Amino acid sequence: MQLTFDVFKKTRGFFSDYLENYSLETLNKIPEGFNNNIIWNIAHSMVTEQLLVYKLSGLAPHISEALINAYKKGTRPEKEATQDDVDAIKKLLFSTIEHTETDYNNNRFKTYNAYTLSTTGNTLRNVSEAIEFALFHEGLHYGYIMAIERALKR
Repeated sequence: MQLTFDVFKKTRGFFSDYLENYSLETLNKIPEGFNNNIIWNIAHSMVTEQLLVYKLSGLAPHISEALINAYKKGTRPEKEATQDDVDAIKKLLFSTIEHTETDYNNNRFKTYNAYTLSTTGNTLRNVSEAIEFALFHEGLHYGYIMAIERALKR
């Protein structure tokens, strides 16, 4: 699992670079042909990891219900993110995955409620599978972010 957590940290570093280097306007911009923006994809990735790992293990996520409700599966940007929103997401990017790694290494995840993925039809049966899928999911959204970035430069 060490490789998985190392890749998570690198991906979160890429996300952090977007939050550091793009204007609030660019982070919020939804290009033609897309239904979300850079900031939504970043926050959605983080929220999904927390839901798949913590909620399905019967543990409280390390993020607020408000953040979950704004960026969970099935949502889209309803309002523009503020600079305070960006700053909060930036702080949570690394702390959430560090909590997950610590809790995983300390065997905090005792139970898991199996969950069938709508995207692939596979069923996650334990926290290790949830963590691995969350990283795959994050990679997909990193790809969406790169596509949005290209569309914004046209």
